[in-house]
Amino acid sequence: MIKQKQIIISTLFILVSTFFTGTCWKVYASNIDESVRDFAGSIMFGGSERTYLTHIPPSYGRIKLIPLVIALHGGGGTGKHMIRLTRGGFNRLADEENFLVVYPDGIKKHWNDGRRGEETGYRTHQKNIDDVGFISALIDHLIKEFNIDPNRVYVTGMSNGAIMSYRLACELTDKITAIAPVAGNMPQNLFPNCSPAKSISMLVINNVNDPLMPCEGGDITGPFGVRKLGKVLSASDTVKFWVNSNKCFSSPVVTEEPDRDTQDGTKVRKEAYSGGTDGTEVILYTIEGGGHTWPGGYQYLSERIIGKTSKDINANKIIWNFFKKHVRK
Repeated sequence: MIKQKQIIISTLFILVSTFFTGTCWKVYASNIDESVRDFAGSIMFGGSERTYLTHIPPSYGRIKLIPLVIALHGGGGTGKHMIRLTRGGFNRLADEENFLVVYPDGIKKHWNDGRRGEETGYRTHQKNIDDVGFISALIDHLIKEFNIDPNRVYVTGMSNGAIMSYRLACELTDKITAIAPVAGNMPQNLFPNCSPAKSISMLVINNVNDPLMPCEGGDITGPFGVRKLGKVLSASDTVKFWVNSNKCFSSPVVTEEPDRDTQDGTKVRKEAYSGGTDGTEVILYTIEGGGHTWPGGYQYLSERIIGKTSKDINANKIIWNFFKKHVRK
Protein backbone atom coordinates (compact mmCIF):
# COMPACT_ATOMS: atom_id res chain seq x y z
CA MET A 1 0.00 0.00 0.00
CA ILE A 2 2.81 2.40 0.93
CA LYS A 3 4.69 1.52 -2.27
CA GLN A 4 1.52 2.14 -4.29
CA LYS A 5 1.12 5.62 -2.71
CA GLN A 6 4.76 6.42 -3.48
CA ILE A 7 4.19 5.50 -7.15
CA ILE A 8 1.08 7.71 -7.25
CA ILE A 9 2.99 10.64 -5.75
CA SER A 10 5.88 10.21 -8.20
CA THR A 11 3.38 10.17 -11.06
CA LEU A 12 1.79 13.38 -9.76
CA PHE A 13 5.13 15.17 -9.79
CA ILE A 14 5.74 14.07 -13.38
CA LEU A 15 2.29 15.36 -14.35
CA VAL A 16 2.91 18.69 -12.64
CA SER A 17 6.29 19.04 -14.34
CA THR A 18 4.83 18.16 -17.73
CA PHE A 19 1.95 20.60 -17.28
CA PHE A 20 4.18 23.51 -16.41
CA THR A 21 7.10 22.91 -18.74
CA GLY A 22 4.72 22.71 -21.68
CA THR A 23 4.31 26.48 -21.43
CA CYS A 24 6.00 28.55 -24.13
CA TRP A 25 8.19 31.24 -22.56
CA LYS A 26 10.57 33.17 -24.74
CA VAL A 27 13.79 33.92 -22.85
CA TYR A 28 16.83 35.97 -23.64
CA ALA A 29 20.38 36.38 -22.39
CA SER A 30 20.94 38.39 -19.24
CA ASN A 31 22.68 41.26 -21.03
CA ILE A 32 19.64 43.50 -21.03
CA ASP A 33 18.14 44.91 -24.19
CA GLU A 34 15.34 47.23 -23.12
CA SER A 35 13.48 46.63 -26.38
CA VAL A 36 13.05 43.05 -25.19
CA ARG A 37 10.31 42.74 -22.59
CA ASP A 38 10.79 39.13 -21.44
CA PHE A 39 14.18 37.71 -20.62
CA ALA A 40 16.02 35.24 -18.41
CA GLY A 41 18.72 36.61 -16.12
CA SER A 42 21.06 35.33 -13.45
CA ILE A 43 23.32 36.52 -10.66
CA MET A 44 26.04 34.74 -8.73
CA PHE A 45 25.22 34.36 -5.06
CA GLY A 46 26.63 32.04 -2.42
CA GLY A 47 28.77 30.29 -4.98
CA SER A 48 25.79 29.41 -7.18
CA GLU A 49 24.25 30.89 -10.28
CA ARG A 50 20.75 32.01 -9.27
CA THR A 51 18.29 32.46 -12.10
CA TYR A 52 15.12 34.46 -12.67
CA LEU A 53 12.68 35.59 -15.36
CA THR A 54 11.81 39.26 -15.84
CA HIS A 55 8.97 41.07 -17.58
CA ILE A 56 9.55 44.72 -18.53
CA PRO A 57 6.50 46.91 -19.25
CA PRO A 58 6.42 48.54 -22.71
CA SER A 59 6.29 52.04 -21.20
CA TYR A 60 9.47 51.47 -19.19
CA GLY A 61 12.00 54.29 -19.33
CA ARG A 62 14.98 55.55 -17.39
CA ILE A 63 13.32 58.78 -16.26
CA LYS A 64 10.54 57.62 -13.97
CA LEU A 65 11.07 55.27 -11.01
CA ILE A 66 8.85 52.19 -11.20
CA PRO A 67 7.75 49.57 -8.63
CA LEU A 68 9.10 46.02 -8.47
CA VAL A 69 6.97 42.93 -7.84
CA ILE A 70 8.77 39.68 -6.97
CA ALA A 71 6.60 36.55 -7.43
CA LEU A 72 7.81 33.37 -5.69
CA HIS A 73 6.77 29.96 -7.00
CA GLY A 74 5.57 27.09 -4.84
CA GLY A 75 7.55 24.01 -3.87
CA GLY A 76 8.48 21.89 -6.89
CA GLY A 77 8.01 24.86 -9.22
CA THR A 78 10.05 27.50 -11.03
CA GLY A 79 9.56 31.09 -12.12
CA LYS A 80 8.05 29.77 -15.36
CA HIS A 81 5.56 27.77 -13.31
CA MET A 82 4.51 30.91 -11.43
CA ILE A 83 3.72 32.66 -14.71
CA ARG A 84 1.63 29.67 -15.73
CA LEU A 85 -0.18 29.46 -12.38
CA THR A 86 -1.12 33.16 -12.46
CA ARG A 87 -2.14 32.96 -16.14
CA GLY A 88 0.42 35.66 -16.92
CA GLY A 89 -1.75 38.11 -15.00
CA PHE A 90 1.09 40.02 -13.36
CA ASN A 91 2.71 40.56 -16.77
CA ARG A 92 -0.48 42.06 -18.16
CA LEU A 93 -0.91 44.26 -15.08
CA ALA A 94 2.73 45.36 -15.38
CA ASP A 95 2.01 46.49 -18.93
CA GLU A 96 -1.06 48.42 -17.81
CA GLU A 97 0.36 49.91 -14.60
CA ASN A 98 4.07 50.25 -15.44
CA PHE A 99 5.92 48.07 -12.96
CA LEU A 100 8.63 45.42 -13.29
CA VAL A 101 7.79 41.83 -12.35
CA VAL A 102 10.41 39.19 -11.58
CA TYR A 103 10.02 35.43 -11.09
CA PRO A 104 13.06 33.97 -9.26
CA ASP A 105 13.91 30.26 -9.20
CA GLY A 106 14.51 28.43 -5.94
CA ILE A 107 17.39 25.96 -5.73
CA LYS A 108 16.09 22.50 -6.64
CA LYS A 109 12.66 24.14 -7.00
CA HIS A 110 12.24 25.00 -3.32
CA TRP A 111 12.71 27.94 -0.94
CA ASN A 112 14.31 27.87 2.48
CA ASP A 113 11.28 29.38 4.17
CA GLY A 114 12.43 28.90 7.77
CA ARG A 115 11.06 25.48 8.69
CA ARG A 116 14.05 24.32 10.75
CA GLY A 117 14.38 20.65 11.50
CA GLU A 118 11.66 19.80 8.99
CA GLU A 119 11.73 18.88 5.32
CA THR A 120 10.79 21.80 3.10
CA GLY A 121 10.25 19.69 0.02
CA TYR A 122 10.00 16.20 -1.37
CA ARG A 123 13.51 15.95 -2.79
CA THR A 124 15.69 17.96 -0.47
CA HIS A 125 15.50 20.27 2.51
CA GLN A 126 16.96 23.70 2.11
CA LYS A 127 18.19 24.63 5.58
CA ASN A 128 21.68 25.65 4.37
CA ILE A 129 20.47 27.77 1.45
CA ASP A 130 20.51 31.53 2.10
CA ASP A 131 17.40 32.49 0.14
CA VAL A 132 16.89 35.65 2.20
CA GLY A 133 20.35 36.75 1.12
CA PHE A 134 19.60 35.81 -2.49
CA ILE A 135 16.38 37.86 -2.61
CA SER A 136 18.19 40.78 -0.97
CA ALA A 137 20.99 40.58 -3.55
CA LEU A 138 18.46 40.25 -6.37
CA ILE A 139 16.67 43.41 -5.23
CA ASP A 140 20.00 45.28 -5.16
CA HIS A 141 20.85 43.97 -8.62
CA LEU A 142 17.51 44.96 -10.14
CA ILE A 143 17.64 48.43 -8.57
CA LYS A 144 21.06 48.87 -10.18
CA GLU A 145 20.03 47.51 -13.59
CA PHE A 146 16.62 49.18 -13.80
CA ASN A 147 15.02 52.39 -12.61
CA ILE A 148 13.38 50.69 -9.62
CA ASP A 149 11.88 52.72 -6.77
CA PRO A 150 13.57 51.24 -3.66
CA ASN A 151 10.55 52.28 -1.57
CA ARG A 152 8.14 50.29 -3.72
CA VAL A 153 9.45 46.72 -3.67
CA TYR A 154 6.81 44.02 -3.13
CA VAL A 155 6.81 40.23 -2.73
CA THR A 156 4.07 37.70 -3.31
CA GLY A 157 4.21 33.92 -3.39
CA MET A 158 2.27 30.68 -3.51
CA SER A 159 2.55 27.87 -0.92
CA ASN A 160 6.31 27.42 -0.22
CA GLY A 161 6.71 30.85 -1.86
CA ALA A 162 4.04 32.26 0.46
CA ILE A 163 5.87 30.98 3.53
CA MET A 164 9.10 32.41 2.11
CA SER A 165 7.29 35.77 1.85
CA TYR A 166 6.61 35.64 5.59
CA ARG A 167 10.26 34.94 6.26
CA LEU A 168 11.25 37.94 4.16
CA ALA A 169 8.75 40.06 6.12
CA CYS A 170 10.55 38.99 9.29
CA GLU A 171 14.08 39.57 8.02
CA LEU A 172 14.09 42.01 5.09
CA THR A 173 11.77 44.92 5.88
CA ASP A 174 14.61 47.33 5.15
CA LYS A 175 14.09 46.49 1.46
CA ILE A 176 10.49 45.23 1.14
CA THR A 177 7.40 47.42 1.43
CA ALA A 178 4.60 44.84 1.49
CA ILE A 179 3.97 41.13 0.96
CA ALA A 180 1.03 39.06 -0.26
CA PRO A 181 1.20 35.34 0.65
CA VAL A 182 -1.28 32.97 -1.00
CA ALA A 183 -2.06 29.49 0.39
CA GLY A 184 0.59 29.60 3.12
CA ASN A 185 0.83 30.30 6.85
CA MET A 186 3.77 31.19 9.12
CA PRO A 187 5.85 28.24 10.34
CA GLN A 188 5.44 27.61 14.07
CA ASN A 189 9.18 27.79 14.67
CA LEU A 190 9.59 31.06 12.72
CA PHE A 191 7.28 33.42 14.58
CA PRO A 192 8.96 33.33 18.07
CA ASN A 193 12.11 34.88 16.57
CA CYS A 194 10.39 37.11 14.02
CA SER A 195 11.26 40.71 14.85
CA PRO A 196 10.83 42.95 11.77
CA ALA A 197 13.01 46.04 11.69
CA LYS A 198 10.06 48.02 10.29
CA SER A 199 6.33 47.65 10.01
CA ILE A 200 5.21 45.98 6.79
CA SER A 201 1.80 45.85 5.15
CA MET A 202 0.47 42.50 4.05
CA LEU A 203 -2.41 40.94 2.22
CA VAL A 204 -3.08 37.29 3.06
CA ILE A 205 -5.17 34.89 0.96
CA ASN A 206 -6.06 31.56 2.57
CA ASN A 207 -8.27 28.71 1.39
CA VAL A 208 -10.35 27.02 4.10
CA ASN A 209 -10.51 23.65 2.34
CA ASP A 210 -6.82 23.47 1.40
CA PRO A 211 -5.81 19.79 1.60
CA LEU A 212 -2.06 20.57 1.86
CA MET A 213 -1.78 23.81 3.88
CA PRO A 214 -3.98 23.57 7.01
CA CYS A 215 -6.05 26.72 7.48
CA GLU A 216 -6.46 25.86 11.16
CA GLY A 217 -2.74 25.22 11.64
CA GLY A 218 -0.76 22.02 12.13
CA ASP A 219 1.20 19.86 9.70
CA ILE A 220 1.69 20.80 6.07
CA THR A 221 1.21 17.59 4.13
CA GLY A 222 2.02 16.18 0.75
CA PRO A 223 -0.64 14.80 -1.61
CA PHE A 224 -3.07 12.49 0.22
CA GLY A 225 -1.43 13.41 3.54
CA VAL A 226 1.33 10.81 3.31
CA ARG A 227 4.17 13.18 4.24
CA LYS A 228 4.50 15.84 6.93
CA LEU A 229 6.42 18.91 5.82
CA GLY A 230 6.56 21.12 8.90
CA LYS A 231 4.07 22.77 11.22
CA VAL A 232 2.42 26.14 10.64
CA LEU A 233 0.25 28.51 12.61
CA SER A 234 -3.40 28.87 11.70
CA ALA A 235 -4.37 31.59 9.24
CA SER A 236 -6.04 33.56 12.04
CA ASP A 237 -3.00 33.32 14.35
CA THR A 238 -0.71 34.30 11.47
CA VAL A 239 -2.79 37.40 10.78
CA LYS A 240 -3.04 38.21 14.49
CA PHE A 241 0.76 38.18 14.77
CA TRP A 242 1.13 40.75 12.00
CA VAL A 243 -1.76 42.88 13.24
CA ASN A 244 0.02 43.13 16.59
CA SER A 245 3.44 43.61 15.01
CA ASN A 246 2.18 46.52 12.90
CA LYS A 247 0.09 47.90 15.79
CA CYS A 248 -3.07 47.86 13.68
CA PHE A 249 -6.55 48.21 15.15
CA SER A 250 -7.56 44.86 16.63
CA SER A 251 -11.11 44.98 15.25
CA PRO A 252 -11.32 44.48 11.48
CA VAL A 253 -13.80 45.76 8.95
CA VAL A 254 -15.45 42.57 7.64
CA THR A 255 -17.14 42.32 4.26
CA GLU A 256 -18.49 39.50 2.13
CA GLU A 257 -17.16 39.63 -1.42
CA PRO A 258 -19.65 39.25 -4.30
CA ASP A 259 -20.22 35.64 -5.40
CA ARG A 260 -19.20 36.36 -8.98
CA ASP A 261 -19.14 32.69 -10.00
CA THR A 262 -21.95 30.77 -8.36
CA GLN A 263 -20.70 27.51 -9.89
CA ASP A 264 -17.16 27.46 -8.45
CA GLY A 265 -18.17 26.23 -4.99
CA THR A 266 -16.44 29.06 -3.12
CA LYS A 267 -17.30 32.20 -1.17
CA VAL A 268 -14.92 34.93 -0.06
CA ARG A 269 -14.78 36.98 3.14
CA LYS A 270 -12.48 39.97 3.64
CA GLU A 271 -11.11 41.23 6.97
CA ALA A 272 -9.25 44.56 6.89
CA TYR A 273 -7.12 45.69 9.85
CA SER A 274 -6.06 49.32 9.42
CA GLY A 275 -4.35 52.00 11.51
CA GLY A 276 -0.92 50.41 11.63
CA THR A 277 2.42 52.15 12.14
CA ASP A 278 3.46 54.28 9.14
CA GLY A 279 0.13 53.61 7.46
CA THR A 280 0.50 49.83 7.38
CA GLU A 281 -2.46 47.49 7.23
CA VAL A 282 -3.17 43.76 7.25
CA ILE A 283 -5.89 42.27 5.05
CA LEU A 284 -7.10 38.68 5.10
CA TYR A 285 -9.16 37.07 2.34
CA THR A 286 -10.65 33.78 3.54
CA ILE A 287 -12.00 31.54 0.78
CA GLU A 288 -14.61 29.04 1.91
CA GLY A 289 -14.41 25.99 -0.33
CA GLY A 290 -11.04 26.94 -1.84
CA GLY A 291 -8.19 24.43 -2.14
CA HIS A 292 -4.41 24.66 -2.58
CA THR A 293 -4.91 27.06 -5.45
CA TRP A 294 -4.38 30.61 -6.74
CA PRO A 295 -7.73 32.46 -6.98
CA GLY A 296 -8.44 33.19 -10.62
CA GLY A 297 -5.43 31.05 -11.62
CA TYR A 298 -4.98 27.69 -13.30
CA GLN A 299 -6.55 24.56 -11.84
CA TYR A 300 -3.21 22.79 -12.29
CA LEU A 301 -4.36 19.44 -10.90
CA SER A 302 -7.74 17.87 -10.30
CA GLU A 303 -10.00 19.03 -7.47
CA ARG A 304 -9.61 15.58 -5.92
CA ILE A 305 -5.94 16.34 -5.30
CA ILE A 306 -5.70 20.10 -4.65
CA GLY A 307 -9.29 21.27 -4.19
CA LYS A 308 -11.21 24.06 -5.90
CA THR A 309 -9.96 27.28 -7.49
CA SER A 310 -12.07 30.31 -6.58
CA LYS A 311 -13.23 32.42 -9.51
CA ASP A 312 -14.93 35.00 -7.31
CA ILE A 313 -11.74 37.05 -7.01
CA ASN A 314 -8.65 37.56 -9.15
CA ALA A 315 -5.62 37.30 -6.87
CA ASN A 316 -3.34 39.10 -9.33
CA LYS A 317 -5.51 42.23 -9.42
CA ILE A 318 -6.27 42.22 -5.70
CA ILE A 319 -2.58 41.88 -4.84
CA TRP A 320 -1.41 44.63 -7.21
CA ASN A 321 -4.18 47.03 -6.11
CA PHE A 322 -3.04 46.42 -2.54
CA PHE A 323 0.65 46.86 -3.32
CA LYS A 324 0.27 50.11 -5.19
CA LYS A 325 -1.32 51.81 -2.17
CA HIS A 326 1.82 51.34 -0.08
CA VAL A 327 5.16 53.15 -0.18
CA ARG A 328 7.87 52.35 2.36
CA LYS A 329 8.64 55.25 4.74
